[in-house]
Amino acid sequence: MDGHVVRPVAKFSYIMLYKPKGCITSLSDDKGRKTVFDYLADVSIPHLVPVGRLDYDTEGLLLLTNDGDAVNALTHPSREVEKTYLVKVKGEVAEHKLAQLRKGVVLDDGVKTARSKVKLLEFKDGVSKLQVVITEGRNRQVRRMFAAVGEEVIFLKRIAVGAIRLGGLARGAHRFLNDAEIAYIKSL
Repeated sequence: MDGHVVRPVAKFSYIMLYKPKGCITSLSDDKGRKTVFDYLADVSIPHLVPVGRLDYDTEGLLLLTNDGDAVNALTHPSREVEKTYLVKVKGEVAEHKLAQLRKGVVLDDGVKTARSKVKLLEFKDGVSKLQVVITEGRNRQVRRMFAAVGEEVIFLKRIAVGAIRLGGLARGAHRFLNDAEIAYIKSL
């Protein structure tokens, strides 16, 4: 193409990264901020791309692959792959607000979110800890959902994408997916 030889990927790779807060989900940044690829300096895999995004202030599970079909399977809205988050909000979140979140809320751009699963895990020391499961992937969606009901997220961590769980991986660490996790992706 355009005078360059194009070869298909010989072997697909699938990586899980525990993206820390304070880096962006991009190959490079013109502002000099850290990117997720700074945490993968020891990995030399051509055409590796993030599967979706996590914003600068969000941490947690980020998948990366060079398998375009896997990216599509995990991110296309028609697949409705669940993404599970641990959310912390200052104060106690009222039940009627949780019900609104579950039904779907209208975001600041006028778009209504799909239904979600929202579970209050605990209220302790003035902070509500919740588990939120969404099937969409809108920009800063979980933060914007809580803003729509008048709540501010103070901590956000993605702990699962579908059946793939973050587990005990340390912040900034990564690992290759195991055979069962890859089979799950291929089953989508």
